[in-house]
Amino acid sequence: MSTEFDPAIVAMESTGDFRVLRRLRPRRVVNEADGSKTKLGLFVDVETTGLDTAKDEIIELAMVPFTYGLDGRIFEIREPFNALRQPSKPIPAEVTALTGITDEMVAGKTIDPADVARFAAPADLVIAHNAGFDRKVLERFSDVFSTKPWACSQSQVPWVEEGCGGMKLSYLLNDFGLFYAAHRAADDCLAAIEILARPLPKSGTLAMARLLEAARTPTRRVWAERAPFDFKSQLKARGYRWNDGEDGRPKAWFADVAEEKLEAELAYLRTDIYQHDAEIRADKVTAYDMFSVRV
Repeated sequence: MSTEFDPAIVAMESTGDFRVLRRLRPRRVVNEADGSKTKLGLFVDVETTGLDTAKDEIIELAMVPFTYGLDGRIFEIREPFNALRQPSKPIPAEVTALTGITDEMVAGKTIDPADVARFAAPADLVIAHNAGFDRKVLERFSDVFSTKPWACSQSQVPWVEEGCGGMKLSYLLNDFGLFYAAHRAADDCLAAIEILARPLPKSGTLAMARLLEAARTPTRRVWAERAPFDFKSQLKARGYRWNDGEDGRPKAWFADVAEEKLEAELAYLRTDIYQHDAEIRADKVTAYDMFSVRV
């Protein structure tokens, strides 16, 4: 019997004092094909030896292909690519504690970049739950990832606005009444696809539909170069982030702004921050460059 309709669980939840979490059981088919035009998504996740996207190495890579409609419906989840890789140095203890991946598990294991490129080549869109990390790591590993548009299921879906308790996968699954064995790459991919396939709690819009909307929207990266130091707290509160300039980009506060809101943002900076008619750099960013080291 499905736990969803177990009388004991129904009785407990009906009191309002209990909430039962159900184990995530990944689905091969989410929606039956109905003749709608579909595209191929590729959900990716990497486990690495650390958090430095310029230096740390991949120890596990998972890629899960799935078909989706232009309206955000997810149809078929296909066979994944999942592989381990031995890094040049021992895996740090804290990484093993987090992922469960040991030096013994990866001993002698390799991942061929050519195999990865062939697997990823058909994808129309690459998605990660922290694309700002995964894209940079994967573009170092294979050029195929620099040719694809990317989206981020963590930052490009309005989870908090929709009443969710946070943006971590485990939190989001809990909000949907599910739990899973976190921190292995393939499990993370399947968990993220499951939540993208579901309607958002408040609006009822499919999470994947909101993700696609965000990915399709051109963005401007606004650089508040030479902004007065006294206004750093104001910029930070508005969502600006600091770049230290060591990556070749400006040493400045920056924020990503939707194209239609650009003029209003420039007006805000000139009026409230610079207090004069300053020249402000605003680079156009699309899904082909978003989350990469190029912007």
